[in-house]
Amino acid sequence: MTTYFITMGVRATCFVLMVAIMPYGWHTLILALGAIVLPYIAVVLANVGKDAKPTGIVAPGRALPATPTAPPPRPAAAPDVIRLTEQPPRPEDPEK
Repeated sequence: MTTYFITMGVRATCFVLMVAIMPYGWHTLILALGAIVLPYIAVVLANVGKDAKPTGIVAPGRALPATPTAPPPRPAAAPDVIRLTEQPPRPEDPEK
């Protein structure tokens, strides 16, 4: 959080100096680039996660039950295969 606030403070300073310093010149371009690029850098540095805790190896538990269970019964009227057939276009149908 501290790194983010410092970087955003530098960005705000760049923006104010970009507007306040007259006459505009090459330094204005550098301050504008700082005001544009520093938010990205601040977010990336904030998300690096310096305070991440290292984790050890954790053995997974059993994902499946020890004994297999029987599948649920299927209804008797359910078809095993669905068939689709196409018919050639009829000569009296000009749209196809």
